[in-house]
Amino acid sequence: MTMSDNAASTSERREQITKLLCDILEIDPAEITETSLFKEDHGADSLRAIEILAALERTFDITIDQAELSRMVNLEGVESVVDQAQSAR
Repeated sequence: MTMSDNAASTSERREQITKLLCDILEIDPAEITETSLFKEDHGADSLRAIEILAALERTFDITIDQAELSRMVNLEGVESVVDQAQSAR
């Protein structure tokens, strides 16, 4: 995999994650930023957090420990958790 392939796959993964989050949180993609908080800025509750975790596992064919929910508070955190889970496969 070349550096540009890696950048493309990272960009594609971010788009997939953003779309998934926007669908679950019922928000427009323009509303979500790297650091906007799901709970405080977008009104997510614990049920939505579990829904996000399950959707990420299905979409990326990974397993995420529920303990990681504490890190999954924004787009940046979700990307980090997905990165780690994919590396662990």
